[in-house]
Amino acid sequence: MNKEFFTRNRKNLGEKLENNSILLLFADRAPYKSADELYQFTPNRNFYYLTGIDSDKVILFISNIDGNISETLFIERQDPIMAKWVGAVISEEEAKDISGIDNIKYLDELEGTMSSVLSRNKIEKTYLDLERQEISTSITEAQSFAKIMAEKYPYISIKNIYYDIAELRTIKSEEEIQLIRKAIEITNEGIMNMLDNMKPNMMEYEIEAHFDFTLRKNGVKDKAFTTIAASGKNATILHYVDNNSKSEDGDLVLFDLGAQYKYYNGDISRTFPINGKFTERQRDIYNIVLKAQKAVEEAAKPGLPYKELNEIAKKVLAEGCKELGLIKKDEELSKYYYHGVSHYLGLDTHDVGEYNLELKPGMVITNEPGLYIEEEGIGIRIEDDLLITEDGCENLSKYIIKSVEEIETYMNK
Repeated sequence: MNKEFFTRNRKNLGEKLENNSILLLFADRAPYKSADELYQFTPNRNFYYLTGIDSDKVILFISNIDGNISETLFIERQDPIMAKWVGAVISEEEAKDISGIDNIKYLDELEGTMSSVLSRNKIEKTYLDLERQEISTSITEAQSFAKIMAEKYPYISIKNIYYDIAELRTIKSEEEIQLIRKAIEITNEGIMNMLDNMKPNMMEYEIEAHFDFTLRKNGVKDKAFTTIAASGKNATILHYVDNNSKSEDGDLVLFDLGAQYKYYNGDISRTFPINGKFTERQRDIYNIVLKAQKAVEEAAKPGLPYKELNEIAKKVLAEGCKELGLIKKDEELSKYYYHGVSHYLGLDTHDVGEYNLELKPGMVITNEPGLYIEEEGIGIRIEDDLLITEDGCENLSKYIIKSVEEIETYMNK
């Protein structure tokens, strides 16, 4: 990803900033894990989307004063002693080259810069990323800063810029699509490595280890999310991540996994028989899920209401379940299918964006119907990643082994 990408993103966002306003975005920092150990740092994705900087403690400051946009990055000063322990912090030149922002200052200059801008100009609004998933979530740096602004500058209104950035991120550029493609390629390689090594009576974490090895071999620093490797009845738990059970001969193993490449994610689900052969019952249920997935892929195109995708999947799944005698009425489907069929994909695995709208070219979404029959110990999910195009969609993961015949042929070679 080059600096022109991040410069373009800031320009698009700058058009949404009102006159006489300022914006601050924080890279954030790694939280403490225990004693003197920190969790692995990962940048705030909205900050990264606008700067390309993946160093902690960096702050983006943008002002719009009478239509004149000014951009500044605030970074840490170099500390030669700390550099010997944990490495040097990002330099001025590195920050410029990555972000395309020429004005670089240090964090200890932020307060003075802010005071000067606020006292010399009629600033009326401060934009901050105030995303919050739950009430109980920890306070972020942006939210702490909002409190300071409200106390010390009560005449300046606070606005949440999160939804404006999310709207921009919903439509992927060609650069982003290429990174998602690469993440999916690595994910596929990991899947094939698992298939080459899995066999009955292996622990779920043993199978998962073959996926992990592939990711590390490809220089992947982090997964898109915690891998699900669920055998037998465990596959009926949507977010089963313990991966500590022994697979039994005859089990299906549901994998939901993805590589993260340069912060862009793949998200793939596949379900394989541990011994390489589907039972008749497993095959019948699997093919219902596959039929629903194909119906969603065929329907996905610009102009289709996003929520309609799930209705399409439910209709096919319900018909199949009635044919198998699992249910008698469509409304009973919720016993065996209890999640949505799709979400956005990008810098976050469950990427930002509104769902109460129509599909548009450039969106990248998942397609993941499933059936989970606890009483039979069968859980099946099949997931691909779709790029919405001008006249339909492209299945970015179409080459990943999927049909019953492909799976059985490959596993029994």
